[in-house]
Amino acid sequence: MPKFLLLCFLLFFSFSQLILSFSFSFSNSTKICPHGQSLALLQLKKSFSVMLDSGSWVCNCYGGTTSYPKTDYWKEGSDCCSWDGVTCDFVTGHVIELDLSCSWLFGTIHSNSTLFLLPHLQRLNLAFNDFNGSSVSSGFARFSSLTHLNLSHSQFSGLISPEISHLSNLVSLDLSSNWGVEFSPDGFGSLVQNLTKLQKLHLGGISISSVLPNSLLNLSSLTSLHLSFCGLGGRFTDHDIHLPKLEFLSLQGNGDLIGNFPRFSENNSLVHLDLSVTGFGGELPALIGNLKSLQTLHLFGCEFIGSIPASLENLTQITSLLLIGNHFSGRIPNVFYNLRNLISLRLSSNNFSGQLPPSIGNLTNLHHLDFSDNQLEGVIPSSTLNGFSSLSSVRLRYNSFSGTIPSWVYTQPLLVELDLSHNKLTGCIGEFQFDSLKHIDLSMNELYGSIPSSIFEFVNLTSLYLSSNNLSGILETSKFEKLRYLTDLDLSNNMLSLTMPRNSNSMLPNIESVDISHNNISGIWTWNMGKDTLQRLNLSYNLMSGFEMLPWKRMQILDLHCNLLQGPLPTLPNSTFFFSISQNKLIGEISPLICKANSIGVLDLSYNNLSGMLPHCLGNFSEGLYVLNLRRNQFHGTIPLTFLQDNYIKTLDFNDNQLEGRVPRSLSICRRLEVLDLGNNKINDTFPHWLGTLPMLQVLVLRSNHFHGHIGVSKIKFPFTSLRIIDLAHNDFEGDLPEMFLKSLKAIMNIDEGNMTRNYMGSEYYQDSIMVTIKGLEIKLVKILNTFTTVDMSSNKFQGEIPKCIGNLNSLRGLNLSHNDLIGHIPLSFKNLKMLESLDLSSNKLSGRIPQELTSLTFLAFLNLSQNHLTGSIPQGNQFDTFENDSYYENSELCGFPFSKRCIIDEIPYPSQEIEAGCESGFDWKITLMGYGCGLVIGFSLGCLIFLSGKPEWLAWIIDENIHKKIIRYKRRTRR
Repeated sequence: MPKFLLLCFLLFFSFSQLILSFSFSFSNSTKICPHGQSLALLQLKKSFSVMLDSGSWVCNCYGGTTSYPKTDYWKEGSDCCSWDGVTCDFVTGHVIELDLSCSWLFGTIHSNSTLFLLPHLQRLNLAFNDFNGSSVSSGFARFSSLTHLNLSHSQFSGLISPEISHLSNLVSLDLSSNWGVEFSPDGFGSLVQNLTKLQKLHLGGISISSVLPNSLLNLSSLTSLHLSFCGLGGRFTDHDIHLPKLEFLSLQGNGDLIGNFPRFSENNSLVHLDLSVTGFGGELPALIGNLKSLQTLHLFGCEFIGSIPASLENLTQITSLLLIGNHFSGRIPNVFYNLRNLISLRLSSNNFSGQLPPSIGNLTNLHHLDFSDNQLEGVIPSSTLNGFSSLSSVRLRYNSFSGTIPSWVYTQPLLVELDLSHNKLTGCIGEFQFDSLKHIDLSMNELYGSIPSSIFEFVNLTSLYLSSNNLSGILETSKFEKLRYLTDLDLSNNMLSLTMPRNSNSMLPNIESVDISHNNISGIWTWNMGKDTLQRLNLSYNLMSGFEMLPWKRMQILDLHCNLLQGPLPTLPNSTFFFSISQNKLIGEISPLICKANSIGVLDLSYNNLSGMLPHCLGNFSEGLYVLNLRRNQFHGTIPLTFLQDNYIKTLDFNDNQLEGRVPRSLSICRRLEVLDLGNNKINDTFPHWLGTLPMLQVLVLRSNHFHGHIGVSKIKFPFTSLRIIDLAHNDFEGDLPEMFLKSLKAIMNIDEGNMTRNYMGSEYYQDSIMVTIKGLEIKLVKILNTFTTVDMSSNKFQGEIPKCIGNLNSLRGLNLSHNDLIGHIPLSFKNLKMLESLDLSSNKLSGRIPQELTSLTFLAFLNLSQNHLTGSIPQGNQFDTFENDSYYENSELCGFPFSKRCIIDEIPYPSQEIEAGCESGFDWKITLMGYGCGLVIGFSLGCLIFLSGKPEWLAWIIDENIHKKIIRYKRRTRR
């Protein structure tokens, strides 16, 4: 035995000596980097500058490695094989691998770059740099031995050289996230056809703009295929896909690529599948259960329908299931018992209904739970979901969940985001046991009670939304002391009160947005938190009486309307964009200091007791001003005379003040003006025809001023093309109604509401409103619908007949010509006003009959023809059966319903041209008129007989002859 051990030792010693000898001999014969290649690398280094921003942050976020300037360590005179990023062949010394990814390089790779003097390269990685729009040129095709090429995230642009497809040894090609790069029309097809050894093909963000070639699905060696946002179109194959090695497939963001869910063979290896934001659709097949290696399934923003198949329970390896934004419906299946690896479950923005399946409670590793924007209902389970312990986000918003907030919500130690908003949850908000939350949204529910004290212990909380509940109690601002990272606070639409100690100014140092509107906050506001950060503050609809100061340096949106604020107008921070302090009790004048707020876009001071003259700068102090509302104050003097060229003003509302003088001609440069309301002032002027040049003017209110004279004819070729709300009431206009003006109102003609998107005038921050007299009442339209139209010329001195052209305004909703001196008949053309809801012609001198054709106005809800000289029978049918005596009083010659005075018909009036022409229904009114001689019942009976029998000639001739004789007798009597 000792001899055997000695023999083993001698053998081991001899072998070791041999190895050491071989190693020494090998090291002495190792080749160093050839001088030419070393020089080429040094020249390459000099062609770039090193910049920290050149892809470094992208690399750190997405590259999975730390960036640093590798070429800084390349020194002349040293062996290039030892340089960072350089690998040489240990036999020949040739540079065979160059990895300059994440190296902060900035510059252009020209076609004569020394990079292309390294012909033995097998691997080249230039990812996460900034090559400043360099092209993927033919120079890269010189690397005939190249197996791996990575140029991703490096700001290449332009056409990819078709010679790239000659790199037949490529195993891995990654050009992704170079958003300016594109293939020539046939370039992608040639590349797929020639590079048959490809295992990894990543082209995300490269413009391919073609149909997906079938040859791509023949690359049996593929393991990873990334073609997201490539502009692919056409229909994806419905045949089985035989790519047994494929593990990663992403076709995300190809909106024109359609098809059913891909059919993978049963022996697939798929781990990741992303079809998000494509046209894939139809029902998910039961065969989806064959993807047993699948870990990630992302189908966000597709067109899938139907229910989720039960075979989903076979995907036991899945960690992320994202089905957001499809058209799935039905109940969420109870398939989660075996999906214990699931980390992210997101089924939001679908049409799922019913209750949550109990098997969700088995997902003990779940981090993200998102069922928001569905039609789910019932109580959120409490006991079956108690197994959660890893949840970081819960989103169940926009459903119909009821009951109380489940107990497990309060016990999640890692919960960062909780969003249960827009449901029907009731009860009190419980106390949270952990302080990990950063985002809480419980708004739009039916929660009540006080805000739990544990919320004020969340030191990492950034956003808190509890609006539109029934929360109550007194909230002390001192409670917010620990919420130093809070940026958004919304407690609006509750019943909260607030106490504000004077030492609370330093709280919430990072707050950006606060909304405590629609509560019970009273007294003087002293909580001046976030002096350097607050940008949006909404305290409207409270009971506040004053402000200590407005100290905020970055304030953009300040909404204080509907309070009890008193005293003078506060001085605005210069940064303010939106300021509303309407419906308060402010007094005093507008200080010229307001002109320093040169960022203002919306200035609403309406419904106060402000007085004095308007500062001259008010029309031109801010380039961005688009709303100026001074309605219902006590300002006097003239309207500002100067406005900036190319201004953005859309709304000017000076209604209900004591302004005088003329309408300033400088308004003609307000080319974007949509609403001009000068009503209820003391303006003394003639009709401002020159406003007709404003192409976007939709609302013009001049009522209750001292406008006078004839409106007459405008010299402008196409005036007032957008005008649809006109109020000239209560002035001293005279002469005939302006026929040419009425003919120019193209915006009230032929509105195709079926193809219009209904919206309100205004913007995200401000909604236009207006006072109108319609249906006999003066009402405030708090929002102006873009289809609303009205013409009010009442209470003037207009005379003459009503122009027939008004009948062309067939999209008109309201017409008021009352209290003038109009004569003549009601135009038969009024029958064309099919959308009319309100008609007031009262207090004029109109005569003749009320046209029976007006009964076709089926939307007419208000009619006032009182105090005229109308005669004959009141039309019957449709809306006219609903009007009462008030619509017709003081027309002594009217008869019929609703008057008690019956009509005695013994003569036939002369039919108008329109009557002789008949009507669209085919009913011949000459037949009906005969009824006046033989009784209405007979007349209508004969009319119906002719209508049903196709108007036989013999009967028509007899009736025509009778009518002709009666008309002759009627004419003779009228001559006497």
